[in-house]
Amino acid sequence: MTAPGPLLSVCVPSHERPLRLRWLLNALADQTLARDQWELVVCDDSRSPAVAALLDEHPLLRDGTLRVQRLPPGSGGSAARQRNVAWRAARGPVVLFTDDDCRPPRGWLAAALAAADRHPGAIVQGATRPDPDEVHLMAAPHARTQNIDPPVPWAQTCNVLYPRAVLEAAGGFEEHMDAGEDTELALRARAGGVPYVGDADVLTHHAVEAGSLRGKLRTIPRWRGLALVVRRHPEVREHLKLGVFWRASHPLLPVAALGLAGARRTRGLSLLAALPYVAAARGSYGSSVRGQVRGLAEVPGRAAVDAAEIVALARGSVQQRTLIL
Repeated sequence: MTAPGPLLSVCVPSHERPLRLRWLLNALADQTLARDQWELVVCDDSRSPAVAALLDEHPLLRDGTLRVQRLPPGSGGSAARQRNVAWRAARGPVVLFTDDDCRPPRGWLAAALAAADRHPGAIVQGATRPDPDEVHLMAAPHARTQNIDPPVPWAQTCNVLYPRAVLEAAGGFEEHMDAGEDTELALRARAGGVPYVGDADVLTHHAVEAGSLRGKLRTIPRWRGLALVVRRHPEVREHLKLGVFWRASHPLLPVAALGLAGARRTRGLSLLAALPYVAAARGSYGSSVRGQVRGLAEVPGRAAVDAAEIVALARGSVQQRTLIL
């Protein structure tokens, strides 16, 4: 008699993060859910020998829980291709996506399987919080992490569960997209009648990375892909500021820039136009004098990021003939 397969498949795209991936694998090895109820499929496109050694030697591989799918180095793109390879190789009827910079608590898989039972046939987004061991890094000006109270419109794949049948019917992720492919898949499935729910009990932790301004700016051009999401799914506009702007700070920046451009002629009105943007940035670190001063000092960097995002989105808007800024 053939042994029954896993009830749950965890699918992870991996790219050049040997330490983060090790932490994820170790956290999964410590899960409370019995090993015979779940499997792990990692799709990797790293060049790093350290990643290859980790995947070849980890105890989860030796006991048969982990299966590795390998792509040519650097070919995973936005990770959509890796996710597609991983879920298509998975055997479970329920697929749980996460990323190689996440580190779940011990009860994550048990909570995910229970959520799948509570919401049969539904896409379930879990909660994501900054890693408590790294939360102090959020004080950095351009820190990157995830903090999600589900469900949110974007259905981020750092912690989302799909019935395999839904993935098969939808055809998986759009591999040509620069960004937003996780949102687009969820919206496409929902348009076909698939329920989408949030479950805060399905909790994972996301890494906090204290990046530089240059590093932040380097990642921004990919966000032009969001224009395709809006073109295909105009209902997402209800979640944009004024139906057009991706972030709340984006409509404030052009007003501030126009005000400052006219500062020589109408100084009072110009400063007033810039005030909402400056006030929003100034409040980023609380109401203390030190926090206010720091917020003001970082206004130029924040303005550079917002301007780069607006430009990227404008380029995407031209390509897709739909407006998002």
